[in-house]
Amino acid sequence: MRRSQSLEEGLLPGSSILESNHTGDGSDITEQSDSSATPIVVFSTFISICGFLVLGCCAGYSSPTETEIMEDLGLSVAEYSVFGSALTIGGLVGSIVNGKITDLIGRRKAFWLADFFFTIGWLAIAFSNAAWSLDLGRLSLGIAIGLTFYVAPVYVAEIAPKNIRGALTLVNQLMVTSGILLMYALGTVVSWRTLALIAVVPCFVQVLGIFFIPESPRWLAMVGREKEIDAALQKLRGRTANISQESANIKVYTEAFQQQSEEGIFNLFRPRYANALIVGIGIMSLQQLGGINAILFYCSSIFEAANFSSKVGTISMAIIQIPVVLVSVILIDKSGRRPLLMVSSSGTCFSFFLLGLSFCLQYHNYWKEITPVLVYIGIMAYIISFSIGMTGLPMVIMSEVFPMNIKGSAGSLSTFANSACAWAVAYTFNFMFDWSPTGTFFIYSGICAFTILFIAKLVPETNGRTLEEIQESMTIFH
Repeated sequence: MRRSQSLEEGLLPGSSILESNHTGDGSDITEQSDSSATPIVVFSTFISICGFLVLGCCAGYSSPTETEIMEDLGLSVAEYSVFGSALTIGGLVGSIVNGKITDLIGRRKAFWLADFFFTIGWLAIAFSNAAWSLDLGRLSLGIAIGLTFYVAPVYVAEIAPKNIRGALTLVNQLMVTSGILLMYALGTVVSWRTLALIAVVPCFVQVLGIFFIPESPRWLAMVGREKEIDAALQKLRGRTANISQESANIKVYTEAFQQQSEEGIFNLFRPRYANALIVGIGIMSLQQLGGINAILFYCSSIFEAANFSSKVGTISMAIIQIPVVLVSVILIDKSGRRPLLMVSSSGTCFSFFLLGLSFCLQYHNYWKEITPVLVYIGIMAYIISFSIGMTGLPMVIMSEVFPMNIKGSAGSLSTFANSACAWAVAYTFNFMFDWSPTGTFFIYSGICAFTILFIAKLVPETNGRTLEEIQESMTIFH
């Protein structure tokens, strides 16, 4: 059967792109054999997620340096809130263009572009003598985060074998937590300027490493560079691996969707893509609306308001995340995405309720001796719960559900929604906390309760399926 014929049949109602994909001898080419991670897949994953180490440094930087920066530069609480939230404003800018840029120039060059903004941002902060240059540096970091937030999980998902795709994609969160721990730990012993310079180092590692990693085979198929697809796949799967089935599947699937691709952002809002958009944008938005930036950016202020040591609290937060994320990496391809997301969102809901209750008791002068401990337990429980699922799985889901022909635009829209929600939380938290700590945490608890329902009703299980199978199942053909 000629390829054009199979494509036409695959787009008919009730038929499947993948079902019609067969070789001339009748063998099915849709199945990608389970394979272990080759050294080049591991190396490529490590290099691609170095940006997430820098992202973790960005997220963890503002908390341990808050007092020192405010004293050195004479910043008010409002001015420091602008500095803290500038990261998410930059993320909005980066998320608007991240998908299109990544589709236009490729995954590897997008990493280099992100590294450029990371480096400029950290250097601007390190040598700042005024609030405006500090904010511009933070803004540049946010732009780099907006780019990295999309390209890194997408690249890893596109190069990884399906049986370990979840674990490799989720490893980026291990890098995030390592970056946060690095900032929290070093922030107690070095100045805020030195800390900014330290954060530049992973950028240089990534810049050099990108020279030695292959481009995504799926991106090569999307831009029509078919001669390079097999070479990239062979490098990723090993010299002796049989890549014919996987290669043919990628080419046929990509061509099928490219035939129905239409230019413009409004192509996203066609009914056939509704399921994928609701799931991708919804889970990415709820990840941030659940209050993670309130905890990461301003945990020192929360601990101090509860009369608990901010240094003990922040370092504990950073340390506990690493083993929890490791557990999540181990479980994701065994237990599946949905169970981890359900456990994670349930835990964050309970943790915020406990924090709200603790500050309520403190306000009414009940159990004054133990309310600081309850706040500490609540924040630790939140970090553990968030790290087991919601910290990285939304990005895994986003990288899996969008078809190739809309992945750039849909990815940009999803990360834009994520950054917008992150900015809203980062900017409003101090004002909400001054209004009512109890009310603030009860509101976040309610949002987490809604997240539980969203996951239970709408988020599909993607474990153990190829990207092509997932994306076809999320798309309605007419």
